[in-house]
Amino acid sequence: MVHETRRADLKCRCQGTEVHTLLSPSCCICQGEKWLAQGSVTHTHLITFIGPTELSQAVVDAGAIPLLVLCIQEPEIALRRIAASALSDVSKHSPELAQTVVDAGAIAHLAQMILNPDAKLKRQVLSALSQIAKHSVDLAEMVVEAEIFPVVLTCLKDSDEYVKKNAATLIREIARHTPELSQLIVNAGGVAAVIDCVGSCKGNVRLPGIMMLGYVAAHSENLAMAVIISKGVPQLAVCLSEEPEDHIKAAAAWSLGQIGRHTPEHARAVAVANVLPVLLSLYMASESSEDLQVKTKKALKNILQKCTHLPALEPLLHDAPPNILKHVVGQFSKVLPHDSKARRLFVTSGGLKKVQEIKAEAGSLLQEYINTINNCYPEEIVSDTVTVVQEPSPSVVIIVVSDSEILESGLLLPLL
Repeated sequence: MVHETRRADLKCRCQGTEVHTLLSPSCCICQGEKWLAQGSVTHTHLITFIGPTELSQAVVDAGAIPLLVLCIQEPEIALRRIAASALSDVSKHSPELAQTVVDAGAIAHLAQMILNPDAKLKRQVLSALSQIAKHSVDLAEMVVEAEIFPVVLTCLKDSDEYVKKNAATLIREIARHTPELSQLIVNAGGVAAVIDCVGSCKGNVRLPGIMMLGYVAAHSENLAMAVIISKGVPQLAVCLSEEPEDHIKAAAAWSLGQIGRHTPEHARAVAVANVLPVLLSLYMASESSEDLQVKTKKALKNILQKCTHLPALEPLLHDAPPNILKHVVGQFSKVLPHDSKARRLFVTSGGLKKVQEIKAEAGSLLQEYINTINNCYPEEIVSDTVTVVQEPSPSVVIIVVSDSEILESGLLLPLL
């Protein structure tokens, strides 16, 4: 496409057909309507507002923005679609260009069209608001002040998947900036609505919602707990397990890591969803993309460093590579010295035996963790081979170490 600037009359040529840009309600919109009819707006076909920052700045310098704002107020639906798309394309490049769109009064008019019945118009309206909100806290707050909540949440249930995706993207771009903006979204019911949206769609349509949950959870313990209470963890776990695309799995892993990194309570909520083995499997899979491996490794580290729910950690003792294993063993070394029941269960489950099989370098952090665990038990239990004698009753197991140890610790336990 060849772009030309002639005074305030901007033109483009696409496939040999010259189309005047939408600088007044009387402009030709026939070709633009055909492009819009293809589905989502094909941005490479639309007027000179598409392109790098310099071209968008040329549009601004030509005085087109106020005229585009007039266009989105016109009754012709196709004109409004293309004008909203153009405002979105101008706004996306920089905070300064977005501010120009805001200064022309675009936000209020765009916000009024969120509930317009035309799906293609809603796509462009939501996209334009997203492109404005993404740049800064101030711009995001201006979008929020247009009273888009809770109205925009209805778009998450729209039958049009692109409307859903763009609505979730708008909410994500607002939530990512500050805890206060995220809290406003929580108070409006936005977290629960996004979780429902993620559960109702597949593929890339899910992606902005998945990321939004991570951004909210990253801000604070309370906001992460809001995601947990709204049952966000099971839904993210489903995305992690079921989505075929690595970039979506990576986003789900990142969000789960943001939820679980705060406190043992948060980590437990993630661990009990059986997320840890899946994260480990994806991290170790040779076919996983580099980004997915990075994200799963970081998520595992975030969750493991806070997780004190030992039943969820024990399976990782058998499968984790050394760089992950040290975090797993480290958590056992923190919990076992202070929990007698956990110490007994660690013996009966074979966890202690597995720890003895780990080959750690002398003086390493992993070896220190192992030593701490071993110090929780009498020397005989650690050094002797544990013999399991099964009595006639299938519900009883005796761990035989030494007579004195049986008397001292009462290792006559039910088979769990």
